Amino acid sequence: MTRVLLVTGASRGIGAEVARIAARSGWHVIVNYNTSADQASALVADIAAFGGTAEALHGNVADTRDVAAMFSMCRERHGRLDGLVNNAGILPEISRFEDIDPERWQRTFSVNTVGTFLCCREAVRLMSPRHGGQGGAIVNLSSMAAALGAANEFVDYGASKGAVESMTIGLSRELGPDGIRVNAVRPGLIDTEIHGSAGDQSRTQRLIHSVPLGRPGSAAEAGEAVVWLLSEAASYVTGSILSVSGGR
Repeated sequence: MTRVLLVTGASRGIGAEVARIAARSGWHVIVNYNTSADQASALVADIAAFGGTAEALHGNVADTRDVAAMFSMCRERHGRLDGLVNNAGILPEISRFEDIDPERWQRTFSVNTVGTFLCCREAVRLMSPRHGGQGGAIVNLSSMAAALGAANEFVDYGASKGAVESMTIGLSRELGPDGIRVNAVRPGLIDTEIHGSAGDQSRTQRLIHSVPLGRPGSAAEAGEAVVWLLSEAASYVTGSILSVSGGR
């Protein structure tokens, strides 16, 4: 039976590469998007072109009703969910800490942390044998900002990803007996367009001196790590935070 994978925020960047790599590995991929319908449709077509299977699914991970509807669709259409990648997230504009207002802080946490919580909760209700499931794997996207703190840039973003890491560890211990593995990938300076949303598309080059390998990473390199954690090759790995950062 084909394994079913839901990737949130999958229309671009790391999420899109996760979808492509997973589809090549035999997963049926549900490509979640919020605003980028055209990009999601193009990704589904790209996957079909190389023989994979995928479908696009709209939903805002910060909206409880949207998340419930997304997972209801998974249950109704496929009857199962074997993997979840919580990739959807936002990177706020570069700012010093004292200039961050409460609304920005709450929005960052709403998408990055609460969104991950909502999707994990619904996934457990599909994957856990307590609810008729057969186990599965969850991979949460964190960031090196969780470890480094993102001083002078976006402390709120770093804090939101730190919470994701703590949740990952707690869930892995709670869900291990249910046959659900939970891990996180912590990307470093990855060359994607998300840096533009922070107001500095040249950020990766500006900070390249801090990377021991001397270059930014690619979305595909981060995606490979995510798909490995989903796979049977990582069957004894849970509660791990895997840095994909070039040593930064």
